[in-house]
Amino acid sequence: MKRLLLQMLALWSFSLSTGCGSTSLPYDYSATIKCLDKPLKPQYNGGIIVNPDLRDGPQAWLPFGNAKIEFKDIGHDKFVVARERKQPHDSVSQKVHLEKGRLYTFSAWLQVNTGKAPVSAVFKTNGEYKHAGSVIAESKCWSMLKGGLTVDESGPGELYFESNDTSVEIWVDSVSLQPFTQEEWKSHQDHSIHKERKRTARIRILNSKGEPVQKASLSIEQRKLGFPFGCEVEKNILGNHAYQNWFTKRFTVTTFANEMKWYSTEVVRGKEDYSTADKMLRFFKKHGVAVRGHNIVWNDPKFQTKWLDSLSGRDFYNAVKQRVSSVASRYKGQLEGWDVVNENLHFSYFEKKMGPKASYNIFKMTQAFDPTTTKFINEYNTLEEPRDSDSSPAKYLQKLRELKPVVVRGNISLGIGLESHFKTPNIPFMRSALDILGATGLPIWLTEVDVEAPKNVQAKYYEQVLREGHAHPRVKGIVTWAGYSPAGCYRMCLTDGNFKNLPTGAVVDKLLHEWGGFRGKTKGLTDADGFFETTLFHGDYDLKIDNPLTNSKASHSFKLVYDVSSNTQPSSFVFRL
Repeated sequence: MKRLLLQMLALWSFSLSTGCGSTSLPYDYSATIKCLDKPLKPQYNGGIIVNPDLRDGPQAWLPFGNAKIEFKDIGHDKFVVARERKQPHDSVSQKVHLEKGRLYTFSAWLQVNTGKAPVSAVFKTNGEYKHAGSVIAESKCWSMLKGGLTVDESGPGELYFESNDTSVEIWVDSVSLQPFTQEEWKSHQDHSIHKERKRTARIRILNSKGEPVQKASLSIEQRKLGFPFGCEVEKNILGNHAYQNWFTKRFTVTTFANEMKWYSTEVVRGKEDYSTADKMLRFFKKHGVAVRGHNIVWNDPKFQTKWLDSLSGRDFYNAVKQRVSSVASRYKGQLEGWDVVNENLHFSYFEKKMGPKASYNIFKMTQAFDPTTTKFINEYNTLEEPRDSDSSPAKYLQKLRELKPVVVRGNISLGIGLESHFKTPNIPFMRSALDILGATGLPIWLTEVDVEAPKNVQAKYYEQVLREGHAHPRVKGIVTWAGYSPAGCYRMCLTDGNFKNLPTGAVVDKLLHEWGGFRGKTKGLTDADGFFETTLFHGDYDLKIDNPLTNSKASHSFKLVYDVSSNTQPSSFVFRL
């Protein structure tokens, strides 16, 4: 009871200090991906964590499992140490009260006493174990773990840390657990969208003499959405005009499900066939739809062209080099990006054949043949599943660091591809993972978004994921892995065979309408000085001007884009009538 009162007091004090009783508490998108000599202060002053920076020694902190804990003070840094660990969960803990319907963002600074070891944050609540996130902790410096969670029922919970490496001590400092209401969470999204996806257009209309035109009627129509939003396709779109119309009305980018993959283009060694991929690329170019290249190679052994398995040594290397040369040269400079070694955190087919630097070498080859196209790692479960240690944000960062030295014809431009195959989304964890990866400064794309869930919640979860991705300031594009397939889609479809939207497709249309899609219109009148000002989503726009007083009309076009140096300033346009 005393600990619960302390947590309530901490939250109340925090609310007073930030004024969040009357305004929405801002979200802290920051994340530190470097290992620091000293931990930073706890985010949100610790939120509901009592004694978050260990200034008060053992207050509110307890041993978990059979660990021994001690409280240290080194160079004015106070922290807690869990030692003599026999089981992965042996560590340090604090009891908390968790509420259903709240979204919790979590952070902590961790260190181990020797080497490196993955450490996870776990919440034990109502008989369940909720993993909030993980980090690869190091010795002699502090690493930031950032994560998040929601709970299915309100009640008591217990935070603890775990590591499968029981030989290490776990050092903990600067812990934070901040709850947000659904309304606050949405306000974060709205604020980010206004800042990152929109811009004010200041339009002035002048007559032939250069004089301002008052009360001119303006109609502004979005011709193309600025934020890349798209859908995967297969070859069945060729010749299917109903499918083509449904698709091109909605999407500005696509990924071919199979048609560029090695097992599709070279069924027999030495007999390459790109005819289907070429036709699809021509079609989408004609309709102004960008194409992501998917993929150069796939690291999953189950998805290889059959003849490749029998090769080894130099013969295998030459086959891979020919593949990279062929496909990267053919589509050089024509694609939005390349998924280079698909799913190379979970699988290691090419490493087993070519050695531990296989991914590095394939990225280097791709860079040599197509130097200007962004090269993506493309992985699943980095956003979807905090329990998956193979593809955690920390493991993803590790792979990025391995590839960073690739330099051919200048610095390689790397990108972060996150497949986003969700079941039940952990939205706070998703946001925190994007924060961590976003700290690299590299472009992030959600590349294969879908949701495998019961039909009564599938569309709801799908909307949650799309909204979170679109709102995050570091996400530069989204492709959903669901459209239409006569044989059935991978996990979900957006439309049926008559191209009538399913509930998930209705979500897409709803969001596109919000984002100005479907040639959304804004209307208004110029003021006495000939000005009209409005805030619009980034994109390409058509402008129609009508002055009934002089019976004159004109048409123009303009483009609104994000400008990091001046996005808070209006984008000014002057048009003649």
